[in-house]
Amino acid sequence: MPELAVLSLHSSPLVQPGVGDSGGMNVYVRELAASLAQSGVSTTVYVRRDRLDLPDEVSVEPGFRVVHLDAGDVDLPKEALPETVDEFASALEEHLRREPVDVIHANYWLSAVVGHRVKHRLDVPLVSTFHTLARVKAETGDPEPQRRIDAETEVIGCSDVILANAVEERDQLVRLYGASPDRIEIVPPGVQHAFFAPGDRAGARRAVGLDVDAPVLLFVGRIQPLKGLDVAVGALADLSRFGCGDARLVVVGGPSGPDGEAELARVRGLAEESGVADRIRWVEPQPHHLLSTWYRAADVVVVPSRSESFGLVALEAAACGTPVVASAVGGLRTLVEPGRTGLLVGERSPAAFASGIAVILCDPRLASEMSANAAAHAARFTWSTAAARLRRVYGDLATRVPYDCAA
Repeated sequence: MPELAVLSLHSSPLVQPGVGDSGGMNVYVRELAASLAQSGVSTTVYVRRDRLDLPDEVSVEPGFRVVHLDAGDVDLPKEALPETVDEFASALEEHLRREPVDVIHANYWLSAVVGHRVKHRLDVPLVSTFHTLARVKAETGDPEPQRRIDAETEVIGCSDVILANAVEERDQLVRLYGASPDRIEIVPPGVQHAFFAPGDRAGARRAVGLDVDAPVLLFVGRIQPLKGLDVAVGALADLSRFGCGDARLVVVGGPSGPDGEAELARVRGLAEESGVADRIRWVEPQPHHLLSTWYRAADVVVVPSRSESFGLVALEAAACGTPVVASAVGGLRTLVEPGRTGLLVGERSPAAFASGIAVILCDPRLASEMSANAAAHAARFTWSTAAARLRRVYGDLATRVPYDCAA
């Protein structure tokens, strides 16, 4: 079995999602590494040390460990992390010379830059997963620095395999970056069905202290402009047009990124102006496995993101049998089957989202059918399946000469 180095410079699988810049990528790296280890692939995840008290190495489970590398000051904001790439790459190279691996799998553009450098220094094949793409974000109103665009373009041109979470992401890689289709593998993430499964809604509401008979909407994620919490709040206010003026919104997550605190303040102000502040419950980020109870407590999960390469929240909600109303972007188009498991909204406006939410809330029979269909659809996505596919990819790469972008 191949020895695997997983790079996750800025996002540790040991950190709770929803805290700071931690989100779906933390879940992806942790669950995939665990499943790979269970399938026999020895997996080491390399992350940047961001606290002085972190040990050099943490054994998570047999075959899966996390190694902390020193690169820059421990308390750097995410915006300063590009300046740590050189130091992280040198520390990684030194570690891999002592403990060689067969394949490097980089996550996010910062790790991909590191992986690209070390690939050439050690002649090791590189697999890249970007999670978000700068040119996709720019198309939806979230421009990124040219430095990132150039770095992504260079790495995409030299990765032995580029992983896409869905067909939409594959098409974006080809259209926006000129990626070679024959080096793209579509490997969707999974969901832990032992935790995320249908259950009794009333019992879930009691468990989380939601003693209401009114409809409950749920937003889960980091609070930043990209995620569109303002759209969810506006939709809550607009639901009165459909006879759902008693609906509640639960927000599980915390501010993230340089604009997080300002975005939270702005959305709270919007809630006050709209007269719905007393119908919103704000919940701190939760341990990942406990999110399942919040999903089961909701009638509808709202995902109004401007862009999503995949959308783990939508998948986890579906696995719990909760219909999703989501933006018609990225991987959400794969996860949500319109009219069967939830609804996709083409126009990211509160009115459009309220209309979609009302379709479900006003038709209990449809809601029940969507709930069953959502759980059945989500059952197709498992981490063990993703790990099995990647195990074959890694095994094939380990016997090949790495792709040479300079040739």
